[in-house]
Amino acid sequence: MSTTAVRTPLEYEERLQRYLYERSEEARAVRVGEKEVSEQAEIVARYADLFTRPQRDELRRAEDGAGGDAHERLYRLRKACEGGMIAAELAEREDALENAILAVRIEWQGEEIPLRTAQALVAVLPDYHERDELGDRQADESARFNDGRLELLRATEELDADLSGDPDPISRSGEEKGISLRELERALADASERTTEAYEAWRDRWFERLLGPERAVVPTSNHTAYVRRLSPLEATYPKDRSVAVCLATLERLGFDLTAQRGIKLDLDDRPQKSPRACVIATDPPTLVHLITRAQGGLHDYQAFLHEAGHALHYAGCDPALPFTFRKLSRDHALTEIYSYILEAISREPGWHAEHFDLSDEEAATNAEATTFLEALLYRRYTAKLQFELEFWTRFPGDGGTPAGYSERLTQATGIYYRPDAYLSDTDAGFYSADYLRAWIRSGQLRSYLVREVGDDWWRSAETGERLRALFAEGTKPLSEEIAARLGFEPLDTGPLVAELSY
Repeated sequence: MSTTAVRTPLEYEERLQRYLYERSEEARAVRVGEKEVSEQAEIVARYADLFTRPQRDELRRAEDGAGGDAHERLYRLRKACEGGMIAAELAEREDALENAILAVRIEWQGEEIPLRTAQALVAVLPDYHERDELGDRQADESARFNDGRLELLRATEELDADLSGDPDPISRSGEEKGISLRELERALADASERTTEAYEAWRDRWFERLLGPERAVVPTSNHTAYVRRLSPLEATYPKDRSVAVCLATLERLGFDLTAQRGIKLDLDDRPQKSPRACVIATDPPTLVHLITRAQGGLHDYQAFLHEAGHALHYAGCDPALPFTFRKLSRDHALTEIYSYILEAISREPGWHAEHFDLSDEEAATNAEATTFLEALLYRRYTAKLQFELEFWTRFPGDGGTPAGYSERLTQATGIYYRPDAYLSDTDAGFYSADYLRAWIRSGQLRSYLVREVGDDWWRSAETGERLRALFAEGTKPLSEEIAARLGFEPLDTGPLVAELSY
């Protein structure tokens, strides 16, 4: 077929599936440290026929003439086409930036270590001042790439505005997600304000315990990963037990992750492996990668449970669904619901008592620590969304500056964030909003499960059955549709506020 030929929507969907398979596997190989050079641009070039304006226009014509599920399916295919057109234009530049970052080495205690190894090491260094020193070194190196990041961001925005016909990234993203980002921000800011008193009390108590008396009044973000590990409690939550405990936790819900069709576990430690756990759903439900890099501490357990939620969602979708409703979504808010609800098990005192031989008092104390961490992250992401709304509002005038980033995040969390981290900390497409919608929805889902299943929802096979029914729908529903099924309004933050105000 000529590279200028236009495919029918069904033909397009079939070839798009192969394209996304190859891109996902390439991204996986680089992320887990199997490859040190990204070759996404070569893949994009091989599938250039998918991403042309005539093809996009054909998909739009079919979309305009369809209704119901067919319209939604065609809408997502068109958006994938537009995303591919942007990738085709920028893939070589993105590869160059990614490969330059992968090539960076940092001198540390007589060794040259990769940037990602430095990021992982900061999380486990026991000495407060060494964490600040290494954290600053890796942050300095990361910030050297800000000009490249900003150039790519500007180019992406210019292409996206042209293809969509909407020059406003805020309204454009809201249309794609089916929400008002500004209404969402107002609801989130209100919930953050209502939980401030509880957060500040937890912060003072747990910063003292986790960082010690030598800590600065406002510690830097170099210590965030260390805090998230609950490092002084590491002996209670050892690295070598995390997989076994998490598998046993999931088995109580009726999920055997080792036997689950399609899920491939990558738990190995490699120098270039990203320290951030993730799931790469290459071809749901037949090939779904769950990737972690254990470092010790409770965060290993939370990260595994979080990613297990994603993996079970994708691997549990109905294989009879069209590819579009197994892989493509309007955003990430739906699948994050399921990662959050499984991670929420780590906030149950009974879970700590059952798996770690703790007294009820000890279990309650450690569970409080996990709730504090959840509150910290929630406030951080609310501040990130507020910054991103301000960033894109003024973008046409200033081209993208860090104004407000450090101030907002520092005030919200009590942790100092460097202004020059604003680009490495910004994900495309207002991903922060997706996380925050999932926070709201997960609180609603937990409230629903407590009501319908009971306080022991986190170790009940009935919970597993209810989740399995949701997983089967794949990526088809929107997050807000799940709220209605649970009996809540989409922006009802009551359950979330209750969780973060114990």
